[in-house]
Amino acid sequence: MEVLLRLKKDNSKLYNFLRKLFKLPTSVIYMLKYKNARTRGKFSLMRFFQKFKPGDSVAVVRELSVVFGYPKKLQGRTGKIIEKQGSAYCVEIKDFNKIKRYLIKPIHLIKIEEK
Repeated sequence: MEVLLRLKKDNSKLYNFLRKLFKLPTSVIYMLKYKNARTRGKFSLMRFFQKFKPGDSVAVVRELSVVFGYPKKLQGRTGKIIEKQGSAYCVEIKDFNKIKRYLIKPIHLIKIEEK
């Protein structure tokens, strides 16, 4: 920490470079904070009732008018549908080297088309 403070006084460009190098990108995490005024409080019924099959690739996109209930770092991640449990889908998402499973409502999922 002392080295960074000395760098801040001596060479501000190097200090800024190192600070950006070791900082996690938060722009992706906090990308969805607000909705447009016309769509605030509303959600798409088409997305609410969409169906997926096991093996489908999906992306997690938070719907801001519905409570998400998971950490913000899940926003933008992709995974595969494993099964349906109740009204939610079990999605398998790789977090670094560990595979994790989340139960996510279909309104927060978007299907990724495979070519």
